[in-house]
Amino acid sequence: MVDAVERALLTPYGLRTLAPGEPEYRPHYRGGPLERDGAYHQGMVWPWLLGPFVRARLAAHGRTEENLARCRALVRGLAPHLEDAALGQVSEILEPDPPFRPVGAPAQAWSVATVLEVLLGELGDGS
Repeated sequence: MVDAVERALLTPYGLRTLAPGEPEYRPHYRGGPLERDGAYHQGMVWPWLLGPFVRARLAAHGRTEENLARCRALVRGLAPHLEDAALGQVSEILEPDPPFRPVGAPAQAWSVATVLEVLLGELGDGS
């Protein structure tokens, strides 16, 4: 299951809420409130989902050096985004296709918290 999620939903910034190619997939977060609300859970990338994904990957593949390195790389992949929407912050959501445009709230507490939680907890070395 973890591998299937990685193949279909993982992006450099978190997990998509729906895989590309699904009939209801929405690649853009634009328009008025009704249009934006319709796209919110139809593919947008949620950075906070990276935390549960890393925990699931560690549970499925173990705490090998290779898997720990892979998980650290996933979290570090968010680093360039820290200068995108609000300096030092992680956005609420991003569009699900490159260039992964930040949308929604430019700074979201649960997005920042999951990065810290994973780095300090599951990955345990503050990397």
